[in-house]
Amino acid sequence: MLRAAAEKVFEERVEIGGAGRTDAGVHALGQVAHLRATKKLPSQTLYYGLNDALPPDVNLLRVDPAAPSFHARHQALERSYLYQISTRRTAFGKRFVWWVKDRLDEDAMMEAASLFEGRHDFASFCDRDDSKGSTLVHVRESRLAGAGDLLLYRVAASHFLWKMVRRLVGTLVAVGRGSLAATDVQQLLLTDSRVPALLTAPPSGLFLEQVRYISDEPQRDFAPAFPVD
Repeated sequence: MLRAAAEKVFEERVEIGGAGRTDAGVHALGQVAHLRATKKLPSQTLYYGLNDALPPDVNLLRVDPAAPSFHARHQALERSYLYQISTRRTAFGKRFVWWVKDRLDEDAMMEAASLFEGRHDFASFCDRDDSKGSTLVHVRESRLAGAGDLLLYRVAASHFLWKMVRRLVGTLVAVGRGSLAATDVQQLLLTDSRVPALLTAPPSGLFLEQVRYISDEPQRDFAPAFPVD
């Protein structure tokens, strides 16, 4: 999609690489990509040209010149994701939340979320295709907070395994419902279990929030990506 738009603007073949993959149905607030082309265009020309050529649900926020060696994925220090759980039904926002009808114990969920921080083996929380390599991930931040009718969950790490974030969220919701305890979550981090796969949260509430590079500060604001109507 982005490559097709860029090749329309540049009128030549270009190289594009994204900072990472996301599951189908997941949104992006801050995806980053690098673009290499032989033709040079001013950043503003490229910004308007790409946005005109992209579909309406994709919006380019910024175009910056970069060093020839810059690689969006390899040079990223950290990614952060935001997940939105709605505690009530929503009409316009349903594509951007997971509506959980059950009453949730927020305090228990907050306690469980903190257990994911640090370096752990997340084999229980990834798709089996990822289990062929290392499943060790260092999570810098794992935090849940209320925002009106929303529960917001942020998780930041150097990298993520396939479906890992959605399974972390599903596990937290199970804790909120009372079907899992904090000790169960600790056990899931110590063993290779299929339980989180059965609890996988839907992609609708998940947003790639930030891809951080050496010159960037970590995301500080903790606000909804899309408010509930």
